[in-house]
Amino acid sequence: MKSNDAGKSISFWNKKFRYTEMGSSLKTEVIAGLTTFLAMAYILVVNSGMFATIGSVSFDAMYVTTALSAIIGSVLIGLLSNLPLAQAPGMGLNAFFVYTVCLTLGFSYANALVFVLIDGLIFIMLTATGLRKIIFDAIPPVVKAAIPAGIGLFIAFLGLQDAKLVIPSESTGVTLASFNLLGNASWAAVMPLIVAVFSLLLIAVLSYRKVKGAILWGILGGTGLYYILGLTVKDFYKGFAETLSFNPLKPFSAFASESFGKVFTEGFDFSAYLSADGHSVGGLIILFITTALAFCMVDMFDTLGTLYGACRSGDLLVKNDKGELEVPNMNKAMMADAIATCTGSVLGTSTVTTFVESSAGVAAGGKTGITSLVTSAAFAVALFFAPLAKLIPAYAYGAALIYVGVLMIGSVKDIDWKNVSVSVPAFLTIAMMPFTYNISYGIAFGLLSYVVIKAFCGEIKEIKIGTWVITALFIAMFFLTH
Repeated sequence: MKSNDAGKSISFWNKKFRYTEMGSSLKTEVIAGLTTFLAMAYILVVNSGMFATIGSVSFDAMYVTTALSAIIGSVLIGLLSNLPLAQAPGMGLNAFFVYTVCLTLGFSYANALVFVLIDGLIFIMLTATGLRKIIFDAIPPVVKAAIPAGIGLFIAFLGLQDAKLVIPSESTGVTLASFNLLGNASWAAVMPLIVAVFSLLLIAVLSYRKVKGAILWGILGGTGLYYILGLTVKDFYKGFAETLSFNPLKPFSAFASESFGKVFTEGFDFSAYLSADGHSVGGLIILFITTALAFCMVDMFDTLGTLYGACRSGDLLVKNDKGELEVPNMNKAMMADAIATCTGSVLGTSTVTTFVESSAGVAAGGKTGITSLVTSAAFAVALFFAPLAKLIPAYAYGAALIYVGVLMIGSVKDIDWKNVSVSVPAFLTIAMMPFTYNISYGIAFGLLSYVVIKAFCGEIKEIKIGTWVITALFIAMFFLTH
């Protein structure tokens, strides 16, 4: 490219995204975008491995789905809002999709995609009409603070199981896996456990030292150790070699047949669910409403919190007419999130949302949508590395889930644990999610306990009408569907 052409190109990007005006540069934006990608690239492996447990969709199909949803979502938020943020299938919502909606409630993979589509459509409506604030305000602050912590604990529990550190037990439900090489534990069984612990500690140390992409490097480090230690396990590499496939186009074929468009071709057929014992049409309707509501609420809180937190960390917040700090182009960012969620449902994944790891790119100096576009481009390159991603063992990415849980549980610091009317709803919200394998049950118990305690403690006036309505829906869910 000639210097004049290069100058015109730079001028175009500067005019479009105003990075000079924002105190940034094209080089800084590119570095920030790559930094964000490194921080959130783990979702390609984690999301794919999580969905593969459903059984009706493969790792390959979900790898392509995850990458495409991240590409589209990041482009949308970059172009619409000009914010240095990235989107991908959100942690917590993917766990809710797989382990609650599919594996616990009994809906098919395609059925669950319908909930995601509805979540996105509702989000579009709420954003376009301004009703988002009404629903958001209907949820008590204590429940809002407890939801991320509960999801974090749930995700950590899933990670402990994926890493095989926690295993089923007939006497106690679950227990710690055995490390006793002098007893009945074999080296072949203990070796992966060491990998899981190593990966978790590596992520923690790298995060403490502010290393960019600490989670990704921790997963890769654990993967390397896994195959090194595999040299000491008899027939390890023999079995491993038989499953190897380095065809970069194979995952696209799986994507086309297993996930793309399933929400329309199979999603609205609930006959399999209704044919199961104890399932009625009335129960399905109530469960449909409450599940869609849970998706929408978690998505809303996650998005709002992430947008505010990421922009605050980069000093990108602006003052509104009331002198309050707010996210610039908030409605456009929320609309990008909603559209990306609808797109994700068509591609075949759970709710696409703004990633908290975007803060890594913001910390690296990203201030405009160029950062988002660079992150999207990096995911586009990663599309063709699915065969390599499959080499990552669950023991390594399970450690990543545990660490994500650590990050999310920090919201408990905002809870007044000395106030019973606050602490009990908060605790039930947090505890019921991992103990019941259901995020919506946690929200339900949190709301129900909040309403009852406030009503019988003479504080009924603090309960909003919207809170009563949402709580009633969840009560109906218990009596009609469980």
